[in-house]
Amino acid sequence: MSAAATNVAVIGAGISGAVCASLLAARGVAVTLFDSGRGAGGRMAQRREVMDDGTELRFDHGAPYFTVSSDEVARVVSGWEARGLVAEWKAMFACFDREAGKFRDFDKEGTTKKYVGVPGMNSICKSLCLEDGVVARFGVTVGKMDWLQNGSSWSLTSLDGKDLGNFDYVVATDKNVASHKFSGLTGRPPPLDLSVFPNLSTMFQDIPVRPCFALMLAFSEPLAMVPVQGFSFYNSDSLSWAFCDSSKPGRVCLPPNSQSWVLRSTAEYASKVINNMGPRKPSADALAKVAEDLFKEFQATGLNIPQPIFIKAHRWGSAFPAISIGGDDKCVWDKSMKLAVCGDFCTSPSVEGAVVSGMTGASKILGCLNFPSGL
Repeated sequence: MSAAATNVAVIGAGISGAVCASLLAARGVAVTLFDSGRGAGGRMAQRREVMDDGTELRFDHGAPYFTVSSDEVARVVSGWEARGLVAEWKAMFACFDREAGKFRDFDKEGTTKKYVGVPGMNSICKSLCLEDGVVARFGVTVGKMDWLQNGSSWSLTSLDGKDLGNFDYVVATDKNVASHKFSGLTGRPPPLDLSVFPNLSTMFQDIPVRPCFALMLAFSEPLAMVPVQGFSFYNSDSLSWAFCDSSKPGRVCLPPNSQSWVLRSTAEYASKVINNMGPRKPSADALAKVAEDLFKEFQATGLNIPQPIFIKAHRWGSAFPAISIGGDDKCVWDKSMKLAVCGDFCTSPSVEGAVVSGMTGASKILGCLNFPSGL
């Protein structure tokens, strides 16, 4: 089968799916990308919020930045940098000891380059999803995946029963595609029924996750007693880190002189709250209570944190994997079923891990289409 005649569905427009889709499309493969969200990015999303006075705020409420250690990813990232999608964030980091009430370990990670998307973390995924040969369909949740043995292809149906088309290959970057967690969120069985595909059941397992809450804050002026752009918390029961979002390159500060911050809860705090509220989408009241809890802890640092001009919490329920399932392969691949599973849960829970997995998924499919190996 030639690349031009090949049709691939990619489920999920986070960085794994977006990288995989763009690499396949660059070789002439027709790619349709499905994502249940309103836009690309996944955990590299950027949140747009509007204040009461109409001022628009933006927060990187998922991954705050990423680092690169492998040469193959460094090559890809330098391409993004050349296109203006990525810039180095020359930030100073530290650790805040909650019990001692002071900062320590200034810039222990200073040797590693920190990269951010410009003007938001989602810029990379957005741009990759717009490349020639990629058709991105947002607001579409894949509800059913059926293997058509006579045509050895996949038929996909949306959660609301619409036919999404037939595809020669499927790349799933949603780790819940065969998980009961999908049912917890939607009240419907997962798209991939493993009782019908016993040979795939070894590929999939319920991947343990580390939930967390992100707290988005805007202040009318900079936090005078915070000497760094980011810090982790030591000895805090509910906060794990805080980053000054507005200090990243390419960010517009509105209103002028204001500062925006994103804080992340500990997994332990989030687990406790989620056990009480259940897996469904939390109510505005429940999120307001979380925001209040986490902000109180931020104020308890003694860093003279003023009242914010904007405050809102976001729940990441099952986004961050606690283990890796891909082994040396960096993705999970079933050649006979023409199915690749990619994501940071196949490699390491990081942006770089997700990029590597997406690249590997693309190369597995291109290998079947007799492309020379290597991207």
